[in-house]
Formats: sequence, structure tokens, C-alpha cells
Amino acid sequence: MTDITLKEVFKARKRIAPIVRTTPLIQAPQLSEQQGRPVHLKLENLQETGSFKLRGAANALLGLSDDEKARGVLAFSTGNHGRAVAWVARELNISCTICLSERVPAYRVAAMEAFGARVVQKGASQDDAYNVALALERDKGLTMVKPFDDPNVIAGQGTIGLEILEAVPEVDTLVVPVSGGGLAAGVARVLKAADPAIQVIGVSMEVAPAMYHSLKSGKPVEVTEKDSIADALLGGIGLDNAYTYPMVERYLDRIDLVSEAQIEKGMIFAHDHLGILIEGAAAVTLAWLLTHRCPGKSVVGILSGGNVDTGLLFDILARHNKPNP
Repeated sequence: MTDITLKEVFKARKRIAPIVRTTPLIQAPQLSEQQGRPVHLKLENLQETGSFKLRGAANALLGLSDDEKARGVLAFSTGNHGRAVAWVARELNISCTICLSERVPAYRVAAMEAFGARVVQKGASQDDAYNVALALERDKGLTMVKPFDDPNVIAGQGTIGLEILEAVPEVDTLVVPVSGGGLAAGVARVLKAADPAIQVIGVSMEVAPAMYHSLKSGKPVEVTEKDSIADALLGGIGLDNAYTYPMVERYLDRIDLVSEAQIEKGMIFAHDHLGILIEGAAAVTLAWLLTHRCPGKSVVGILSGGNVDTGLLFDILARHNKPNP
């Protein structure tokens, strides 16, 4: 079975420390009261570049050889990974190309270009963007930095688990967003090593949840991407998935799905009760916490990112606060 070691996670923490923040972990009073037990939230939306993705991207790029850096880096993404790779590449003075599907919103494209990345936008899915990236890797000799199915990326995301254990050592339930599985695999690997009894609950959206359907099928499967407010969770996991699929299968206790309406309510809750702005991909955690009864006595939920289209968020808030006729 393909896996990573705790040693790799600790090495990642040391490597990325100069450029990655230790993000706040706060208690959420209203959720704690509702659940009848302490509920803490890990605020990766406050990470540099606005999401947890910086950790994995930093660990991957900092681990490259001089020759790999000199050739320039290449990534495919639904948004946050590309943004993180572009930012780290700029910091390290490495040329950077990001491949995106035409489904990726314009505000995410603009953020990558602002960090100096060359953006190539083709196709209707992340799988299409991946194929474009493979062609560039072959033809231009660029160095690929995968968004999730890479041991260095997974180890980088796993550093969140170390921070959770240090801040809330009594944690016995984790709620984590799931897309390609790099975040869920890395953090679950750390927490299950500390205590196999810790419950790790993955959450994804009802619209095209690739990891969920792959687990149900017993192998990685393709899904057709559709529009979702949790757009950063869209994309396949790769039919050749070597790391995140087996790790999610091994370390997560289950994956639950939430609706678009529930995700919107999670975004509204974050704004109204926590005073923070989060994207739909992060709001799946709050959507789950607002609609499910948590097992265990001490709960931590990861808010994975805050790169939200403010126009979309304001529309959601306006609809929510519109007086009844």
C-alpha cells in the first residue's frame, strides 16, 4: 500500500516553516453549544494565498533539484493549488505555468496571473487541464507539481494535523473537506497515527464528488464535472491515483455529502457568526457541522480556504437577508 510516513510530515514542517503560517485554531461557541461539546475550527482560509494548498505546494517546490527549478514548474488545478504554486514559484524566482479548465472562474485566473504565472485555460474539466499539462511537460520539459497525488504535497498538507494535535490534543473527531484527497489523506494520516480511534469524517458536495464515487466503486473513476458553489472541490482524482485514493480509503472513516443549499448556509454562518469570509469548498465543513450530530467529545473542523468571489458571496448574503414579503 502506498503511504507516507510521519517522518516525512515532520520534515515538511521544518522545510516550509519560513513561508507558511501556523494558522489560528478557534473555538466556535454557537457550534459548541449546538453540538454539546467543544467544536474548534482550523482557519486555513487565513493562510498565505488564502488556502491550505500553500503547504503542499511549498513542500513540493522547496524539494526540487536545481535542474528541476531551472526548467520551470507546471501545475494543473481547479484554482487554489495553481494560486499556491504561482506564489511559491514567484518567491523562489522560478518560472511557472498553470493549466486550468475553462470552468475555473475568472477571479481565480486573475489571482494566478497576478503572481506572475502563465495561465493556459483549455477544456471542460480538471482532467482536460491535466492532459494539457502532460503535453507541456513532455514538449517543454517543465517540472510537474501535482495538486494532490504526490507524497510531498500530502506531507505538506499533513502539517495541519501536527498543528491540530498541538492545539487540541484531546481531539477525537475531525471534519475535513475532500476533493482529490491530499488534505484529507495528510491530516488523517497524522491523527490516526496519534490515535487510531480518532474519527475522521470527510465532506464533499453532492455535485460530482469524485473521491466519494471512487470509494463506492472500489477504484478511481471518472466523473463529469458540473457547476458547484464549492468549485475548488471539483475535478477527478486521476485513474492512475497512487497515493490519495488508498490513503483516504484507509484512514477516513467515511465521506458524507452536503447540498448546494447547505453549503450556502455554511458560508452565511461563517460571515454572520464567525466574522470571516470562506469559499464554498471550506463551507462544506460548516454545512456538515450544522446538519449532523458529531461523534466523540472534542471536534475540530478544517476551513480549507477563503478565496471566494465576493460578488457571489454578497448575492448569497443578500438572498439570505431579504425580508419575507
